Amino acid sequence: MIEFQGASRWYGQVIGLNDVTCHIDKGVTALIGPNGAGKSTFIKLVSGQLRPTTGSVTVLGQSPFANQEVFRRLGICPEVDSFYEEMTGQEFVTFLATLGGLTGARRSSRVSEVIQFVGMEANAGRRIGGYSKGMRQRIKLAQALVHDPDVLLLDEPLNGLDPVGRREVTDLVKSLGEAGKCVVISSHILYEIEHMTRRILLINRGRLLAQGDLYEIRGLIDRHPHRISLESDQPRRLAAKLMELDGVVSSRLEPISGAVEIETRDPDGFYRRLPEIVAAGPFDIRSFASPDNNLEAVFRYLTE
Repeated sequence: MIEFQGASRWYGQVIGLNDVTCHIDKGVTALIGPNGAGKSTFIKLVSGQLRPTTGSVTVLGQSPFANQEVFRRLGICPEVDSFYEEMTGQEFVTFLATLGGLTGARRSSRVSEVIQFVGMEANAGRRIGGYSKGMRQRIKLAQALVHDPDVLLLDEPLNGLDPVGRREVTDLVKSLGEAGKCVVISSHILYEIEHMTRRILLINRGRLLAQGDLYEIRGLIDRHPHRISLESDQPRRLAAKLMELDGVVSSRLEPISGAVEIETRDPDGFYRRLPEIVAAGPFDIRSFASPDNNLEAVFRYLTE
């Protein structure tokens, strides 16, 4: 639904995006990277606000730049607010629905539907100028959805939300992907991204460093052995037994918790052999986790 082919975007002598080739299908895809990595340029190219300096960008098979056919099928929730502060939330979403081509009963029903979907029905009649940050985020999401787009670009949609609001918006984003929408979400809240999707695009210094399934990407980072932590009734004896396994390169005892932390270059082999070691010990394993098999670790390893 979104495709980049060798796409670059220059701002004079400064490069915003450098030779990016990728494709994004239905479902939720997270766009991550440090500040200044090129995420905003990526979103502006997809949304048709910019055209690539070299290469090509297509959305739904067409160039999005100044293309009304693409705009009708694309919704964007920008990071920066741009409201008519004197309007109510209902009036603002209705106004955007009108610009999107909706009229009459269809417009009214759709506005009500999306306002309820984002949890703003109790506050839709209030002036936007009196909204909290969380309310503003929700009404931005409503306007992005009102014309029922196929492609959604959500730039930092969790900013300003309280913990309950974050969970609710996370669930909304997941439901949109499950409904067949192509959702691209940019966020720096990595642990919450993991609750939405395992598909990522990681950009750093204008270059695409990784794309695809988070755990497959982690498995390809060979220079960083996998860390696995276990709490046991016999930590020293367990550490010695685990060091006998092929692929285990180190083990150490955590001074406070007493947990055993090992590093292995063959995590799949380790997981296969662990049950027989525990049973033969026997060892009482109280907890078991991989502290770096997550998005934050992948982000750190690829950008350090």
